[in-house]
Amino acid sequence: MSDVFVNYRTGDEESVATMIARELTRRFGGERIFFASNSIELGHRFPVELARAVEECKALLAVIGPRWAEVRGANGRPALEAEQDWTRREIQTALDRGILVIPVLVGKATRIDHAVLPGDLRELADCQYRRFDHRNAESDLIALGDALARLLPELGAVDRDARAARERAETKSRKKSVQDAEPTRIRTRDVEQRVRGGIGNLNGDLSGTFVNEPQGSVNTGRGHQYNAPHFQGDNTGVQFTAGDNSGTVHQHFERERRRSDDGR
Repeated sequence: MSDVFVNYRTGDEESVATMIARELTRRFGGERIFFASNSIELGHRFPVELARAVEECKALLAVIGPRWAEVRGANGRPALEAEQDWTRREIQTALDRGILVIPVLVGKATRIDHAVLPGDLRELADCQYRRFDHRNAESDLIALGDALARLLPELGAVDRDARAARERAETKSRKKSVQDAEPTRIRTRDVEQRVRGGIGNLNGDLSGTFVNEPQGSVNTGRGHQYNAPHFQGDNTGVQFTAGDNSGTVHQHFERERRRSDDGR
């Protein structure tokens, strides 16, 4: 079952109908768009297929150009006047069944005049329409697809352009997250370099001051102080400093050599 039926008149802007059908097929998938020349399989009876497709669609696009009401049939009279005219029958079926009908006015086609329409198509003139201009073909096709995706949830769910837009947004978001994290990594490396060099401020969870190998008394103010071990001297002694500002612990171990000559 197709969601969108593309209706057009031979001899009046068939090329635009083809462009619309091709773009909608690309965006929503071929099974969602009915276009007679593409959607009816070889050997199938087109009257049956056309009637079935119109009755089952969710929306009908009536492509209307400047010659839409003027194209003549085999009898020399306007084709629109004939009750068996397929363009007319498709629109009439859609209107009778309450299907969404969207006129697409192409080029210089003006607003549909009630006076040129058969009685069973008069309602078509009251339907809100969209315009299509060859000079703005790309943007007009996008706008038409956007409108259908909004009006028909079935199409919105399979919209390839919307999916691609989401993927681009997710990629952009991931790149931004990486860029935002880069300064943190730089700050971390800077802290590491400062710590190796002596005194440095620690940011983040470790808030305070790190003192690496202090060479004397150090006053770091309020906050935690982290003192790395420092060993100095020779065999006569070892000094180790550790703790924080609330009470630095000093451990001093002195070992003097006993001289054999003084008896100690």
